[in-house]
Amino acid sequence: MTTTTLDHAAVTDGSTTTATKRVLLLKPRGFCAGVVRAIDIVQIALDTFGAPIYVRKEIVHNSYVVNDLAKKGAIFVNELDEVPEGARVIYSAHGVSPAVRQAAKDRNLKVVDATCPLVTKVHVEAIKFAKQGYSLVLVGHRDHEEVEGTQGEAPDVTQVVSSVEEVEALVVPDPDKVAYLTQTTLSLDEAKYMIDALKKKFPNIVGPHAQDICYATENRQTAVKNVAHGADIVLVVGSRNSSNSNRLVEVSKNLGTNSYLIDKAEDIQPEWLNGVGTVAVTAGASAPEVLVQDVVGYLQSKGYGSVDEVEVMPENVRFGLPPGLVPSINPAPAAVQ
Repeated sequence: MTTTTLDHAAVTDGSTTTATKRVLLLKPRGFCAGVVRAIDIVQIALDTFGAPIYVRKEIVHNSYVVNDLAKKGAIFVNELDEVPEGARVIYSAHGVSPAVRQAAKDRNLKVVDATCPLVTKVHVEAIKFAKQGYSLVLVGHRDHEEVEGTQGEAPDVTQVVSSVEEVEALVVPDPDKVAYLTQTTLSLDEAKYMIDALKKKFPNIVGPHAQDICYATENRQTAVKNVAHGADIVLVVGSRNSSNSNRLVEVSKNLGTNSYLIDKAEDIQPEWLNGVGTVAVTAGASAPEVLVQDVVGYLQSKGYGSVDEVEVMPENVRFGLPPGLVPSINPAPAAVQ
C-alpha cells in the first residue's frame, strides 16, 4: 500500500478508465481522540479494579468495540438502576445529564466519567447560556444520547431542532434572548443550513465562540468531500447507531457518489461492486482500524489490487485521562537504593 497526499492521488473525474481496480483509503479515518480515551478508560478500569466494570450505554457507538470490551468483563447497561449499589460505573463518551449524575450519587456508585471533552464543552456552554437567561436551541437528533445529555443541563429552556422546518416553527419567550448549540457529530452542511435558518429567524441569536462540531467529524467529512468525486462508491465502516458514520454516507450521497454504511467486510454486497473501478473507504470516529483493514483485504480479494492511502489532512489530537482514574493506576515500584 502506498501513502500519498490528495494532490498526488490518482483520482479521476470518471471520464477515463484505469487498468487496475483500486481502493482509495481515506485519512484521517476511524478512531478520534475522544473514542480512544473512552476505550482506554474502560480497559484501564478493568485492568486496575478487575471485572465486572459497569458501563452506562455503549461506551462508543460501535458493536465490535462494545462486544470486545464485554468479553473482557465490561457490563453494559441502559440505566443506572441496573448497576448494583456501590459498584463502579463508567459514563459513555456521549455524556450524561445532571439527573443521571444525581442517580449515581443516590446509589452510591463509584463513577468514572468517559465523556468526550468536546461534548463536555457543549454542556458547559449550555449551563452558561441558561444562567444568563437565554432560551436554548440545540441543533441535533432527539434520540441521540449526546443530545439527551446536553438537553438535560437546562431542560426547561432547551428545545431541540433537527430540520429547517422545525427551526421555522420555533416559539420562544423572547426572540432577542436566544442562544444555539449543536450536537458534535452533525454534518457540517446540515448544521450550517439550520444555523443560517436560526440567524434569519432570530437576528440577535448568539452561539458558542467556537463551533461545537468536533474536529474529527469535520475532518472525516472533508476527506470524503475531497475524494468522493474520484470514486464510484464510498464504503463507510461504522455501526448503524453511529451518528458521525451516518453523516459520512450522507455527505457522499449529497455529492452524487453512492455510499454504503457497513459494520464489517461481510456486510458488503457483491452487486455493489458491479462495474465499479474505484472504491473509496473510510471509517466513522468509533470504528477500529482492524475492521477497515478487513474491508481492504476483502476488496483486494475481489481484484482491487491497487490501494492508495489518501491523506487529506494531518490529525494529531490527544486527550488526557480523567483525574479520578489516574491515581487509581498502580505506580511502578520504587527503585531499590
